[in-house]
Amino acid sequence: MQKPSKIILGIDPGTIIMGYGIIGVYNNGIQLIDMGVLKLSSKEDAYMRLEKIHSKVTQLIKTYHPTSFSIEAPFFGKNVQSMLKLGRAQGVAIAAAMQTGLPITEYSPKKIKQSITGNGNANKEQVMKMLQQILSFKDTPKHMDASDALAAAVCHYFQESKLISAPKEKVSGWKDFLSKNPERLKK
Repeated sequence: MQKPSKIILGIDPGTIIMGYGIIGVYNNGIQLIDMGVLKLSSKEDAYMRLEKIHSKVTQLIKTYHPTSFSIEAPFFGKNVQSMLKLGRAQGVAIAAAMQTGLPITEYSPKKIKQSITGNGNANKEQVMKMLQQILSFKDTPKHMDASDALAAAVCHYFQESKLISAPKEKVSGWKDFLSKNPERLKK
């Protein structure tokens, strides 16, 4: 099997369920490497849960050797306590990635949904269905936190690809774009 040129680790932070998704970047596109969740007990001490998040992210990095780390930014809701807990979980995951020198990118939930489905207001099921199409897999994860993390990784891939393949000159429409970029047309 071909070795990926890049591996992207995506994280959906949470203090009860943290999702993770890992994709490989190959010459012919991207492939799912792994996805899953870390389930934590709400009865457990909050600091112990944070330590387990740090350990899990560190273990994922040691196992898969990602070249990029992508994380979903917290959604700003009305519950300040929830935001504080989620921010701590996100910070611990980021700290684990920083310890290994991984480049870290944070995306808003709306940006991730927009990148995957074309609609920043898409629901979790729509995002999951698009990920199944993009990555050619059938199994639906038990927890959508896994697919949210996978979406963060795929979003990062799309954002990096846009920067690399952005047209150098202005175009006047689709026909002009395709004439100047014939390799972008999939047949």
